[in-house]
Amino acid sequence: MKDTQLYEQLLGLTKPWSVERVELALDQGTVRVFVRCDRGTVWGDPEAPGQRAHVHGWVRREWRHLDTCQLETRIEAEVPRVKYASGRVEEVAVPWAERYSRITRLMEGFVIQLLVAASNVKRVASLLRLDWHTVNTVIERAVERGMMRRAEEPVTYAGLDEKSFARHHNYASVLTDIGRSRVLDVVRGRSLEDAQQLLGTLTPKQRQGVRAVAVDMWPGYMSAIRNMLSQADIVHDKFHVSKYLNDAVDKVRRAEHKKLRAQGESPLKGTKYDWLKRIDDKRSAEAVAFRHLYQANFKTSRAWTLKESFAAFWDYRYKKSAENYFDAWTQRTMRSRLEPMKDVAKMLRRHRHGLLNYTTHRITNAAAEGFNSVIQTIKSNARGFRSFENFRTRILFFCGKLDLRPVSVGSH
Repeated sequence: MKDTQLYEQLLGLTKPWSVERVELALDQGTVRVFVRCDRGTVWGDPEAPGQRAHVHGWVRREWRHLDTCQLETRIEAEVPRVKYASGRVEEVAVPWAERYSRITRLMEGFVIQLLVAASNVKRVASLLRLDWHTVNTVIERAVERGMMRRAEEPVTYAGLDEKSFARHHNYASVLTDIGRSRVLDVVRGRSLEDAQQLLGTLTPKQRQGVRAVAVDMWPGYMSAIRNMLSQADIVHDKFHVSKYLNDAVDKVRRAEHKKLRAQGESPLKGTKYDWLKRIDDKRSAEAVAFRHLYQANFKTSRAWTLKESFAAFWDYRYKKSAENYFDAWTQRTMRSRLEPMKDVAKMLRRHRHGLLNYTTHRITNAAAEGFNSVIQTIKSNARGFRSFENFRTRILFFCGKLDLRPVSVGSH
Protein backbone atom coordinates (compact mmCIF):
# COMPACT_ATOMS: atom_id res chain seq x y z
CA MET A 1 0.00 0.00 0.00
CA LYS A 2 1.30 3.44 -0.92
CA ASP A 3 1.85 5.94 1.85
CA THR A 4 -0.74 8.24 0.24
CA GLN A 5 -3.34 5.46 0.36
CA LEU A 6 -2.41 4.70 3.97
CA TYR A 7 -3.06 8.26 5.11
CA GLU A 8 -6.25 8.46 3.06
CA GLN A 9 -7.55 5.51 5.07
CA LEU A 10 -6.25 6.87 8.38
CA LEU A 11 -7.93 10.22 7.77
CA GLY A 12 -11.10 8.67 6.32
CA LEU A 13 -10.81 10.61 3.05
CA THR A 14 -13.25 10.23 0.18
CA LYS A 15 -13.88 12.36 -2.89
CA PRO A 16 -13.32 15.23 -3.36
CA TRP A 17 -10.46 14.88 -0.85
CA SER A 18 -7.30 12.84 -1.46
CA VAL A 19 -3.69 12.69 -0.29
CA GLU A 20 -1.44 14.28 -2.87
CA ARG A 21 1.93 13.39 -1.31
CA VAL A 22 3.66 12.59 1.98
CA GLU A 23 6.97 14.18 2.97
CA LEU A 24 9.13 12.55 5.63
CA ALA A 25 11.81 14.66 7.37
CA LEU A 26 13.65 12.38 9.79
CA ASP A 27 16.18 15.07 10.70
CA GLN A 28 13.30 17.27 11.89
CA GLY A 29 11.27 14.35 13.29
CA THR A 30 8.21 15.27 11.22
CA VAL A 31 5.82 13.85 8.65
CA ARG A 32 3.84 16.25 6.48
CA VAL A 33 0.76 14.98 4.67
CA PHE A 34 -0.49 17.16 1.82
CA VAL A 35 -4.19 16.80 1.07
CA ARG A 36 -5.83 18.20 -2.02
CA CYS A 37 -9.43 19.01 -2.81
CA ASP A 38 -10.79 18.55 -6.34
CA ARG A 39 -11.08 22.07 -7.76
CA GLY A 40 -14.12 21.11 -9.80
CA THR A 41 -16.21 20.16 -6.76
CA VAL A 42 -19.71 21.62 -6.64
CA TRP A 43 -20.71 22.76 -3.14
CA GLY A 44 -24.33 23.00 -2.12
CA ASP A 45 -25.88 25.96 -0.32
CA PRO A 46 -27.42 24.75 2.99
CA GLU A 47 -29.27 28.04 3.30
CA ALA A 48 -30.88 27.68 -0.13
CA PRO A 49 -31.51 24.00 -0.95
CA GLY A 50 -30.98 23.17 -4.58
CA GLN A 51 -28.63 26.10 -5.21
CA ARG A 52 -24.88 26.03 -5.62
CA ALA A 53 -22.50 27.88 -3.35
CA HIS A 54 -19.94 30.08 -5.06
CA VAL A 55 -16.25 29.29 -4.39
CA HIS A 56 -14.97 32.56 -2.96
CA GLY A 57 -11.31 31.59 -2.69
CA TRP A 58 -8.93 29.11 -1.10
CA VAL A 59 -7.06 29.27 2.19
CA ARG A 60 -4.04 27.17 3.15
CA ARG A 61 -4.51 25.47 6.50
CA GLU A 62 -2.44 23.16 8.71
CA TRP A 63 -3.51 20.68 11.41
CA ARG A 64 -1.56 18.74 14.00
CA HIS A 65 -2.35 15.00 13.84
CA LEU A 66 -1.47 12.05 16.06
CA ASP A 67 2.21 11.13 15.83
CA THR A 68 3.17 8.55 13.22
CA CYS A 69 5.93 6.20 14.40
CA GLN A 70 6.85 8.79 17.04
CA LEU A 71 7.18 11.45 14.34
CA GLU A 72 5.21 14.68 14.67
CA THR A 73 2.57 14.52 11.94
CA ARG A 74 0.97 17.51 10.31
CA ILE A 75 -1.74 17.75 7.67
CA GLU A 76 -1.68 20.54 5.09
CA ALA A 77 -4.43 21.45 2.64
CA GLU A 78 -5.96 24.31 0.71
CA VAL A 79 -9.55 24.62 1.87
CA PRO A 80 -12.20 26.29 -0.29
CA ARG A 81 -14.10 29.27 1.09
CA VAL A 82 -17.66 29.35 -0.23
CA LYS A 83 -20.16 32.18 -0.44
CA TYR A 84 -23.86 31.44 0.06
CA ALA A 85 -26.85 33.17 -1.45
CA SER A 86 -27.30 35.11 1.80
CA GLY A 87 -23.86 36.62 1.37
CA ARG A 88 -22.31 34.64 4.24
CA VAL A 89 -18.81 33.29 3.57
CA GLU A 90 -17.26 30.34 5.39
CA GLU A 91 -14.66 27.63 4.98
CA VAL A 92 -15.83 24.19 3.91
CA ALA A 93 -15.73 21.64 6.73
CA VAL A 94 -12.91 19.13 6.22
CA PRO A 95 -13.52 15.45 7.08
CA TRP A 96 -10.53 15.06 9.43
CA ALA A 97 -11.09 18.02 11.75
CA GLU A 98 -13.84 20.20 13.15
CA ARG A 99 -14.36 23.53 11.46
CA TYR A 100 -11.62 26.08 12.28
CA SER A 101 -9.83 23.66 14.61
CA ARG A 102 -6.02 23.55 14.49
CA ILE A 103 -5.78 19.84 15.31
CA THR A 104 -7.42 16.78 13.80
CA ARG A 105 -10.39 14.99 15.38
CA LEU A 106 -8.27 12.00 16.38
CA MET A 107 -5.72 14.32 18.00
CA GLU A 108 -8.47 16.23 19.77
CA GLY A 109 -9.96 13.02 21.12
CA PHE A 110 -6.54 11.95 22.41
CA VAL A 111 -6.00 15.32 24.11
CA ILE A 112 -9.35 14.94 25.87
CA GLN A 113 -8.46 11.43 27.08
CA LEU A 114 -5.15 12.66 28.51
CA LEU A 115 -6.78 15.65 30.18
CA VAL A 116 -9.37 13.46 31.87
CA ALA A 117 -6.57 11.19 33.13
CA ALA A 118 -4.06 13.89 34.12
CA SER A 119 -6.29 16.88 35.06
CA ASN A 120 -3.40 19.16 34.13
CA VAL A 121 -3.41 21.35 31.02
CA LYS A 122 0.26 22.29 31.24
CA ARG A 123 1.46 18.68 31.48
CA VAL A 124 -0.72 17.51 28.59
CA ALA A 125 0.46 20.42 26.45
CA SER A 126 4.09 19.59 27.24
CA LEU A 127 3.64 15.86 26.61
CA LEU A 128 2.05 16.40 23.20
CA ARG A 129 4.22 19.40 22.25
CA LEU A 130 1.19 21.65 21.97
CA ASP A 131 0.82 25.20 23.23
CA TRP A 132 -1.43 26.02 26.19
CA HIS A 133 -3.89 27.94 24.04
CA THR A 134 -4.48 24.94 21.76
CA VAL A 135 -5.22 22.62 24.69
CA ASN A 136 -7.42 25.23 26.35
CA THR A 137 -9.37 25.58 23.10
CA VAL A 138 -9.90 21.80 23.07
CA ILE A 139 -11.43 22.05 26.56
CA GLU A 140 -13.69 24.94 25.54
CA ARG A 141 -14.90 23.16 22.41
CA ALA A 142 -15.44 19.90 24.29
CA VAL A 143 -17.55 21.59 26.98
CA GLU A 144 -19.56 23.48 24.37
CA ARG A 145 -20.30 20.19 22.58
CA GLY A 146 -21.12 18.43 25.82
CA MET A 147 -23.55 21.10 27.00
CA MET A 148 -25.33 21.06 23.63
CA ARG A 149 -25.62 17.26 23.74
CA ARG A 150 -26.98 17.18 27.27
CA ALA A 151 -30.52 15.84 27.24
CA GLU A 152 -33.37 17.35 29.23
CA GLU A 153 -33.05 14.73 31.94
CA PRO A 154 -35.16 15.11 35.10
CA VAL A 155 -33.43 16.55 38.16
CA THR A 156 -35.16 15.25 41.27
CA TYR A 157 -32.64 16.45 43.85
CA ALA A 158 -30.33 19.40 43.32
CA GLY A 159 -27.50 20.92 45.32
CA LEU A 160 -26.55 24.60 45.48
CA ASP A 161 -23.16 25.52 46.88
CA GLU A 162 -20.47 28.18 46.65
CA LYS A 163 -16.82 27.85 45.63
CA SER A 164 -14.04 30.43 45.73
CA PHE A 165 -12.19 30.76 42.44
CA ALA A 166 -9.84 33.70 43.00
CA ARG A 167 -8.45 35.91 45.72
CA HIS A 168 -10.28 38.78 47.40
CA HIS A 169 -13.45 36.82 48.15
CA ASN A 170 -14.40 36.04 44.57
CA TYR A 171 -17.05 33.33 44.65
CA ALA A 172 -18.91 31.20 42.17
CA SER A 173 -22.19 29.35 42.66
CA VAL A 174 -22.33 25.70 41.61
CA LEU A 175 -25.51 23.76 40.80
CA THR A 176 -25.28 19.97 41.07
CA ASP A 177 -27.51 17.07 40.14
CA ILE A 178 -27.31 14.98 43.30
CA GLY A 179 -28.84 11.87 41.75
CA ARG A 180 -26.27 11.71 38.95
CA SER A 181 -23.41 13.21 40.98
CA ARG A 182 -22.53 15.83 38.37
CA VAL A 183 -22.20 19.59 38.05
CA LEU A 184 -25.00 21.12 36.00
CA ASP A 185 -23.62 24.64 35.67
CA VAL A 186 -21.62 27.39 37.35
CA VAL A 187 -22.19 31.16 37.55
CA ARG A 188 -20.09 33.92 38.98
CA GLY A 189 -21.15 35.33 42.36
CA ARG A 190 -23.47 34.12 45.11
CA SER A 191 -26.14 36.83 45.32
CA LEU A 192 -29.87 36.25 44.94
CA GLU A 193 -29.65 37.30 41.30
CA ASP A 194 -26.69 35.00 40.66
CA ALA A 195 -28.48 32.04 42.22
CA GLN A 196 -31.64 32.74 40.22
CA GLN A 197 -29.58 32.92 37.03
CA LEU A 198 -28.05 29.56 37.89
CA LEU A 199 -31.39 27.89 38.62
CA GLY A 200 -32.66 29.42 35.39
CA THR A 201 -30.23 27.21 33.46
CA LEU A 202 -32.66 24.36 34.19
CA THR A 203 -35.53 24.05 31.73
CA PRO A 204 -39.05 24.84 33.01
CA LYS A 205 -39.83 21.11 32.97
CA GLN A 206 -36.71 20.31 34.99
CA ARG A 207 -37.48 23.04 37.52
CA GLN A 208 -40.97 21.63 38.02
CA GLY A 209 -39.51 18.19 38.72
CA VAL A 210 -37.12 19.24 41.51
CA ARG A 211 -38.39 17.87 44.83
CA ALA A 212 -35.73 19.30 47.13
CA VAL A 213 -32.48 21.26 47.13
CA ALA A 214 -29.56 20.69 49.51
CA VAL A 215 -28.22 24.09 50.44
CA ASP A 216 -26.33 26.08 53.04
CA MET A 217 -28.15 28.70 55.12
CA TRP A 218 -27.10 31.53 52.80
CA PRO A 219 -30.15 33.85 52.49
CA GLY A 220 -29.64 34.57 48.78
CA TYR A 221 -29.68 30.88 47.91
CA MET A 222 -32.80 30.17 49.97
CA SER A 223 -34.68 33.11 48.43
CA ALA A 224 -33.69 32.01 44.94
CA ILE A 225 -35.02 28.51 45.59
CA ARG A 226 -38.32 29.87 46.89
CA ASN A 227 -38.63 32.15 43.84
CA MET A 228 -37.55 29.69 41.14
CA LEU A 229 -38.49 26.29 42.63
CA SER A 230 -41.54 27.08 44.72
CA GLN A 231 -42.57 23.42 44.99
CA ALA A 232 -39.13 22.22 46.17
CA ASP A 233 -38.19 21.71 49.83
CA ILE A 234 -35.08 23.36 51.23
CA VAL A 235 -32.82 20.83 52.97
CA HIS A 236 -29.97 22.31 54.95
CA ASP A 237 -26.78 20.43 54.32
CA LYS A 238 -25.29 18.54 57.25
CA PHE A 239 -21.73 19.15 56.08
CA HIS A 240 -22.21 22.89 56.56
CA VAL A 241 -23.88 22.35 59.96
CA SER A 242 -20.88 20.26 60.98
CA LYS A 243 -18.59 23.11 59.94
CA TYR A 244 -20.53 25.61 62.07
CA LEU A 245 -20.32 23.28 65.08
CA ASN A 246 -16.60 22.67 64.58
CA ASP A 247 -15.97 26.41 64.33
CA ALA A 248 -17.92 26.96 67.58
CA VAL A 249 -15.89 24.29 69.40
CA ASP A 250 -12.69 25.92 68.19
CA LYS A 251 -13.86 29.33 69.41
CA VAL A 252 -14.48 27.85 72.86
CA ARG A 253 -11.06 26.20 72.79
CA ARG A 254 -9.27 29.39 71.80
CA ALA A 255 -10.95 31.45 74.50
CA GLU A 256 -10.23 28.84 77.14
CA HIS A 257 -6.65 28.37 75.96
CA LYS A 258 -6.06 32.13 76.21
CA LYS A 259 -7.41 32.18 79.77
CA LEU A 260 -5.34 29.14 80.89
CA ARG A 261 -2.19 30.50 79.30
CA ALA A 262 -2.63 33.74 81.26
CA GLN A 263 -2.66 31.64 84.45
CA GLY A 264 0.41 29.64 83.47
CA GLU A 265 0.62 26.55 81.23
CA SER A 266 -2.31 25.61 78.97
CA PRO A 267 -2.95 21.89 78.31
CA LEU A 268 -4.98 23.00 75.25
CA LYS A 269 -1.90 24.24 73.40
CA GLY A 270 -1.60 22.56 69.99
CA THR A 271 -4.83 20.57 70.39
CA LYS A 272 -6.97 22.37 67.78
CA TYR A 273 -7.31 19.43 65.38
CA ASP A 274 -7.69 16.89 68.19
CA TRP A 275 -11.15 18.33 68.84
CA LEU A 276 -12.12 18.45 65.18
CA LYS A 277 -10.98 15.19 63.63
CA ARG A 278 -12.78 11.87 63.78
CA ILE A 279 -11.00 8.92 65.40
CA ASP A 280 -12.50 5.65 64.17
CA ASP A 281 -10.27 3.27 66.13
CA LYS A 282 -11.27 3.90 69.75
CA ARG A 283 -8.44 1.70 71.04
CA SER A 284 -5.65 3.48 69.20
CA ALA A 285 -2.98 5.47 71.02
CA GLU A 286 -4.44 8.60 69.47
CA ALA A 287 -7.88 7.80 70.91
CA VAL A 288 -6.44 7.08 74.36
CA ALA A 289 -4.53 10.38 74.36
CA PHE A 290 -7.67 12.26 73.36
CA ARG A 291 -9.70 10.62 76.17
CA HIS A 292 -7.18 11.92 78.71
CA LEU A 293 -7.52 15.39 77.22
CA TYR A 294 -11.33 15.21 77.11
CA GLN A 295 -11.65 13.91 80.68
CA ALA A 296 -9.79 16.94 82.03
CA ASN A 297 -13.26 18.52 81.99
CA PHE A 298 -12.51 21.69 80.10
CA LYS A 299 -15.23 23.94 78.72
CA THR A 300 -13.96 22.70 75.37
CA SER A 301 -14.89 19.16 76.47
CA ARG A 302 -18.49 20.23 77.00
CA ALA A 303 -18.57 22.02 73.65
CA TRP A 304 -17.15 18.92 71.94
CA THR A 305 -19.79 16.71 73.61
CA LEU A 306 -22.58 18.96 72.33
CA LYS A 307 -21.11 18.91 68.85
CA GLU A 308 -20.77 15.14 68.80
CA SER A 309 -24.25 14.57 70.21
CA PHE A 310 -25.88 16.58 67.41
CA ALA A 311 -24.70 13.95 64.92
CA ALA A 312 -27.48 11.65 66.19
CA PHE A 313 -30.05 14.10 64.78
CA TRP A 314 -29.23 12.98 61.23
CA ASP A 315 -30.12 9.36 62.03
CA TYR A 316 -33.81 10.06 62.68
CA ARG A 317 -36.19 9.10 59.89
CA TYR A 318 -39.44 10.27 61.49
CA LYS A 319 -39.97 14.00 61.68
CA LYS A 320 -41.62 14.01 65.11
CA SER A 321 -38.76 12.07 66.68
CA ALA A 322 -36.27 14.38 64.98
CA GLU A 323 -38.19 17.41 66.29
CA ASN A 324 -38.06 16.09 69.85
CA TYR A 325 -34.33 15.42 69.66
CA PHE A 326 -33.61 18.77 68.02
CA ASP A 327 -35.59 20.71 70.64
CA ALA A 328 -33.92 18.85 73.50
CA TRP A 329 -30.45 19.44 72.02
CA THR A 330 -30.99 23.16 71.44
CA GLN A 331 -32.41 23.60 74.97
CA ARG A 332 -29.43 21.82 76.47
CA THR A 333 -27.04 23.93 74.38
CA MET A 334 -28.74 27.18 75.38
CA ARG A 335 -28.16 26.25 79.04
CA SER A 336 -24.49 25.41 78.44
CA ARG A 337 -23.16 28.96 79.02
CA LEU A 338 -20.90 28.41 76.02
CA GLU A 339 -21.62 31.46 73.87
CA PRO A 340 -20.25 30.15 70.52
CA MET A 341 -22.33 26.97 70.91
CA LYS A 342 -25.40 29.00 71.86
CA ASP A 343 -24.96 31.13 68.73
CA VAL A 344 -25.01 28.00 66.57
CA ALA A 345 -28.09 26.70 68.42
CA LYS A 346 -29.91 29.99 67.74
CA MET A 347 -28.97 29.80 64.06
CA LEU A 348 -30.16 26.20 63.80
CA ARG A 349 -33.46 27.13 65.45
CA ARG A 350 -34.01 29.79 62.78
CA HIS A 351 -33.56 27.13 60.11
CA ARG A 352 -35.40 24.35 61.94
CA HIS A 353 -37.75 23.55 59.05
CA GLY A 354 -34.94 23.07 56.53
CA LEU A 355 -33.07 20.83 58.95
CA LEU A 356 -36.13 18.67 59.65
CA ASN A 357 -36.71 18.26 55.90
CA TYR A 358 -33.69 15.95 55.96
CA THR A 359 -35.88 13.26 57.51
CA THR A 360 -37.99 13.27 54.32
CA HIS A 361 -35.39 13.71 51.58
CA ARG A 362 -32.08 12.63 53.15
CA ILE A 363 -29.94 14.50 50.67
CA THR A 364 -26.66 16.31 51.22
CA ASN A 365 -24.13 18.22 49.20
CA ALA A 366 -21.71 15.32 49.58
CA ALA A 367 -21.20 15.27 45.80
CA ALA A 368 -20.42 19.00 45.81
CA GLU A 369 -18.04 18.49 48.73
CA GLY A 370 -16.46 15.63 46.79
CA PHE A 371 -15.92 17.96 43.85
CA ASN A 372 -13.97 20.28 46.15
CA SER A 373 -10.82 18.18 45.87
CA VAL A 374 -11.15 18.06 42.09
CA ILE A 375 -11.76 21.82 41.92
CA GLN A 376 -8.83 22.48 44.27
CA THR A 377 -6.59 20.37 42.02
CA ILE A 378 -7.82 22.32 38.99
CA LYS A 379 -7.06 25.62 40.76
CA SER A 380 -3.63 24.44 41.91
CA ASN A 381 -2.67 23.19 38.45
CA ALA A 382 -3.82 26.48 36.93
CA ARG A 383 -2.06 28.53 39.66
CA GLY A 384 -5.43 30.20 40.22
CA PHE A 385 -7.80 31.66 37.65
CA ARG A 386 -7.92 35.21 36.38
CA SER A 387 -10.82 34.33 34.08
CA PHE A 388 -14.09 33.07 35.52
CA GLU A 389 -14.97 31.49 32.16
CA ASN A 390 -11.85 29.29 32.33
CA PHE A 391 -12.80 28.29 35.88
CA ARG A 392 -16.35 27.39 34.81
CA THR A 393 -15.16 25.49 31.75
CA ARG A 394 -12.69 23.40 33.76
CA ILE A 395 -15.34 22.44 36.33
CA LEU A 396 -17.79 21.38 33.64
CA PHE A 397 -15.06 19.49 31.77
CA PHE A 398 -13.95 17.46 34.79
CA CYS A 399 -17.15 17.34 36.90
CA GLY A 400 -20.02 17.73 34.44
CA LYS A 401 -20.09 14.14 33.15
CA LEU A 402 -20.50 15.53 29.65
CA ASP A 403 -20.13 13.74 26.32
CA LEU A 404 -16.89 15.47 25.30
CA ARG A 405 -16.09 13.49 22.15
CA PRO A 406 -15.35 15.39 18.94
CA VAL A 407 -18.05 15.41 16.28
CA SER A 408 -17.89 12.27 14.13
CA VAL A 409 -16.93 12.49 10.49
CA GLY A 410 -20.38 11.41 9.39
CA SER A 411 -22.02 14.43 10.97
CA HIS A 412 -20.47 16.79 8.43
